[in-house]
Amino acid sequence: MDPLFLSRIQFAVTTAFHMLWPLLSIGLSFMMVILEVAWLSTKNEVYYRHERFWSKIFLLTFGIGVASGLVLEFEFGTNWAGFSSVAGGFFGNILGFEGSMAFALEAAFLAIFIFGWNRVSPKAHLVSTIMVAFGASLSAWWIMDANSWMQTPTGVKIVNGSVSSVNYLEAILNPFAMISFWHMWIACIETTIFFVAGISAYYILKKQNTEFFLKIFKISLIIAIFATPIQVYLGDLSGKLVGKYQPATLAAMESHWNTNPIGIGATWHLIAIPDRKAEANSFVINAPIPGLMSFLDAGSFTAQVKGLKSFAPDDRGPIILPFYSFRLMVLIGFVMVFMMLWALWYWFRGHLKYEDTSRHKWFWKIWYWGFPLGFIATELGWITREVGRQPWVIYGIMRTSQGVSNLTTEQVLITLSAFIATYILLFVLFVFFTRKIIKAGPDFKSPLPDWVKHSKGADKNA
Repeated sequence: MDPLFLSRIQFAVTTAFHMLWPLLSIGLSFMMVILEVAWLSTKNEVYYRHERFWSKIFLLTFGIGVASGLVLEFEFGTNWAGFSSVAGGFFGNILGFEGSMAFALEAAFLAIFIFGWNRVSPKAHLVSTIMVAFGASLSAWWIMDANSWMQTPTGVKIVNGSVSSVNYLEAILNPFAMISFWHMWIACIETTIFFVAGISAYYILKKQNTEFFLKIFKISLIIAIFATPIQVYLGDLSGKLVGKYQPATLAAMESHWNTNPIGIGATWHLIAIPDRKAEANSFVINAPIPGLMSFLDAGSFTAQVKGLKSFAPDDRGPIILPFYSFRLMVLIGFVMVFMMLWALWYWFRGHLKYEDTSRHKWFWKIWYWGFPLGFIATELGWITREVGRQPWVIYGIMRTSQGVSNLTTEQVLITLSAFIATYILLFVLFVFFTRKIIKAGPDFKSPLPDWVKHSKGADKNA
């Protein structure tokens, strides 16, 4: 229980908690743009009512995301002063871009989005909704870009223990940046549509506003048709990048000890129990396809994949956690693809109709139980990415043990305990208020924005 271990646990806890809220806020902001465009295009009130309903949950996620995100940024100074003293001149700028460009943009237009329904024109309000979504996505870009630079540090020179010069374009467009951002952004969309579809399934099972929630379920399904296969493809690209730039990480993710000979593909392990002392797997169940690991990691069934023995013991990170978190993430990803195909088949067969909803309870129950799948898969992916990078805080340049602050065990224990207690409280409050929103259901009685009445009056006069 040394300060290094506890600081890592603290950062892991705060990151895992914080990540839950941008997943929803980015995805819901995207969903609200779609709903508002549909409403303005068709004048169908259903889209407006949906936007107002889901925006309540969006505001909850936005508030908790801001609070928990600020804690993360402060931790670079409180718990990781060694890292900040070396890379702060560059890394701080990237986080500053996130605050000044993205968060400020999102927060400014959020006020118009919330209070502007009767104060600005419909086009102006749509612009505010788009800017809120753009600001949320831009924030994700800068955060993922900063983390990607830690994974593949380019564009900087470190002299006498600190960053001395920076080629910002090269650093910002580091090898992991684009794929990592899009992989996370699609994760936000995919997580949100399964969350929305799951809540919709809950209403349909309860026979409350069934037709209303069938509409948003179908919209979510249409988005899932694109999002789920794209996410699988981006995940494959991410894995290949890890193999290219972090071969030790890849070897740990695959529990792959011995470099396979040229021309003989590496076997992919379904299950393995690694033994560090013996430098081998004490138990293993292999995939039935020969050379599958080589194909997945390099695109060829005979490609050579470096094993863990090719790297010094001090350069090898944890194995069990990235190995199983990676496999569980992939499994959940394919479950989500299957659920999308299943729902699409149901729709094609004509089962997604109001009169048929009570006949297929198991279908709706599975979709209801599936609402947290995106959250779980993303958390597992983040564990794979961050634990797999160890023992480096800046890959290949600075070890995690060199980046920690000079703190005592007691100091870190106090802050860790305080954060855990606070986050449990915030999570309970989120669940409490979200349940209240869901129990209250959509609001069909509040008046539409004033411009709707004026436009109807203009139509009558014409």
